[in-house]
Amino acid sequence: MYRSNTCGELRISDVNKQVTLAGWVQRSRKMGGMTFIDLRDRYGITQLVFNEEVNAELCERANHLGREFVIQVKGTVNERFSKNQHIPTGDIEIIVSELDVLNSSLTPPFTIEENTDGGDDIRMKYRYLDLRRANVRNNLELRHKMTIEVRKYLDNQGFIEVETPILVGSTPEGARDFVVPSRMNPGQFYALPQSPQTLKQLLMVSGFDRYFQIAKCFRDEDLRADRQPEFTQIDCEMSFVEQDDVINLFEGMAKYLFKEIRGVEMDEPFMRMPWADAMKYYGSDKPDLRFGMKFVELMDIMKGHGFPVFDNAAYIGGICAEGAAHYTRKQLDALTEFVKRPQIGAKGMVYARVEADGNVKSSVDKFYTQEVLQEMKAAFNAKPGDLILILSGDDAMKTRKQLNELRLEMGNQLGLRDKNKFVCLWVVDFPMFEWSDEEGRLMAMHHPFTHPKDEDIPLLDTNPAAVRADAYDMVCNGIEVGGGSIRIHDAQLQAKMFEILGFTPEKAQEQFGFLMNAFKYGAPPHGGLAYGLDRWVSIFAGLDSIRDCIAFPKNNSGRDVMLDAPSAIDQKQLDELNLIVEVKE
Repeated sequence: MYRSNTCGELRISDVNKQVTLAGWVQRSRKMGGMTFIDLRDRYGITQLVFNEEVNAELCERANHLGREFVIQVKGTVNERFSKNQHIPTGDIEIIVSELDVLNSSLTPPFTIEENTDGGDDIRMKYRYLDLRRANVRNNLELRHKMTIEVRKYLDNQGFIEVETPILVGSTPEGARDFVVPSRMNPGQFYALPQSPQTLKQLLMVSGFDRYFQIAKCFRDEDLRADRQPEFTQIDCEMSFVEQDDVINLFEGMAKYLFKEIRGVEMDEPFMRMPWADAMKYYGSDKPDLRFGMKFVELMDIMKGHGFPVFDNAAYIGGICAEGAAHYTRKQLDALTEFVKRPQIGAKGMVYARVEADGNVKSSVDKFYTQEVLQEMKAAFNAKPGDLILILSGDDAMKTRKQLNELRLEMGNQLGLRDKNKFVCLWVVDFPMFEWSDEEGRLMAMHHPFTHPKDEDIPLLDTNPAAVRADAYDMVCNGIEVGGGSIRIHDAQLQAKMFEILGFTPEKAQEQFGFLMNAFKYGAPPHGGLAYGLDRWVSIFAGLDSIRDCIAFPKNNSGRDVMLDAPSAIDQKQLDELNLIVEVKE
């Protein structure tokens, strides 16, 4: 028996108990004739005591233990004289009588502690060591608990878990596919699924009216904090449902998870915000509603007073930061430089302070009377001590997105984006299509199987760009945590959709014939949703990146620096796959 107890379970009630522990050496301290070692396993830390006067040989052996040595000890539980209130086992220690070194260790490249001295790159390379740190391990334990609760909830709602294939056919209308060459079918390729979308629709045709899967998905796209080339979805589909049925069930699931995982009760229904309003008032289809600063449009007030930047603008809008009039000129200049960064692209920023006496002092005073500035102040319902920040541009949508970046930055600077506060909403009524300059055609904003709103179906023939989709995204704290739609179940409507998206009947049949043919055999009305498991866990854990809640993530270049992947393969393998590799300069 390697251990009778873990390093996190012994308490004062266990004093005088004979125990066997095993784990890793966290640290060691020598004080006079005593050696103290902190022994760590997945469950916690227990202090070990070696006394030179009691057993000099054993104490000498303990003095040679290095960090991360794997050891087994036997001894007696003793009440600590100097208690440690920071750990659950802080009232006791183990007086060691036997020591067995199970494995020695090189000196680790960084400290295995919560506040480690290792940077991202080195921790990624030695991820198996990074996972020993309690705060990293806690993220994975939270993820485990969440998947258990997800399965409980969905099982109680009558869902059945079904696994779908990882090797599938490549389909367009999404991100780039990861492709896998087939040895048995020379010159042909599988693709890794970007999602099980068409497969779960086929399960609805098969009569599995409530499906779910905690599914691996793969997308070859540029990475950022909330993206990885492989990620995990809580993928769900339901038959004989309308939009409200799906939203209500999965809003219930979100509330259940908040209660079970974070102890947060959410009694009120989540707000439902049309996509057009989200873009108009927040410049984002995933607005962070933990704080205000709703956009105010100022075209009628600020245009036509001789300030060329505003007079020539197609859009003028701003935000009001409550209590931020104390911002210095240096801070305001820094904000101006922030919005002018290439990734944001604004040409400048106008600001206005509401003074203690109610007057407005702005950076463009010479163009505006106090009367006009007071009208602007009223539009924001601004009070003394508030700061108004204004952007303008020749493209309304682009300028709103820039204003969104400014709003989020102000939220950060003013401490309004509290990670322990949670505000969820549904964004609904998305456009069905969006124009792609690269493709020179309309593209599906979500995917080509999304059902248009019934009242907009006639517009498919006359003005498809105006068609709204029966689609919905759940947003939490400015992060899209899930989305879905009611699906098309009528073969003729699906064919019409492919036609608008530029597919010839032959190409549509080649790419999606399996689904269109299945619909001819009695497809039920159906719809679904996929939650991003990684994103939910990162929100619950208060993380800035989903990378920290994935056991073995990739870096921002899509590389696994621990496994050194991707990498070249042997010529023998290339020959078997009938492949010739030519890297373009």
